[in-house]
Amino acid sequence: MSIEVGNILPGKITGITNFGAFVDLGNRKTGLVHISEVSNSYIKDIKDVLTVGDEVQVKVMEIAGDGKVSLSIRRASSDSSEETIEDKPKFQKSAPRNQEGQGFKKPYSAKSAPSFEKKSPSQAKVNDFDAMMSSFLKDSEDRLTSLKRNTEGKRGGRGGRRS
Repeated sequence: MSIEVGNILPGKITGITNFGAFVDLGNRKTGLVHISEVSNSYIKDIKDVLTVGDEVQVKVMEIAGDGKVSLSIRRASSDSSEETIEDKPKFQKSAPRNQEGQGFKKPYSAKSAPSFEKKSPSQAKVNDFDAMMSSFLKDSEDRLTSLKRNTEGKRGGRGGRRS
């Protein structure tokens, strides 16, 4: 019986470690079933599931250049019943796309913002910028003074409020 990737073969557990189980495939060939390839469910201790001497069906997953054989028990059993993990879709879309084919909203632009005041085009740009700058400076100055007022009294240790 030849050992090739994808074959499902009978085997016998010859050794158990923390990370997996060694399986004798016959013809003096041994492979390793990693603990993640034993079952579809989480396994904390492989000794709870497998014991030395158990007869198992394994699928050959990989044959390394140095002769190491990677095996899987869960894929051998799932191949006969359902599709394997590689055949399942990796990602499913949940949000519908908009008309442009993008999954995102359009970024906000100042051109699309509503205007409440009517001004001449050239005058509006200059006045808008000046008004925005002065209101920003006023707001930031107000915030700084209130922040200073609230934090000044909290700096001292045992003393009273400083003024």
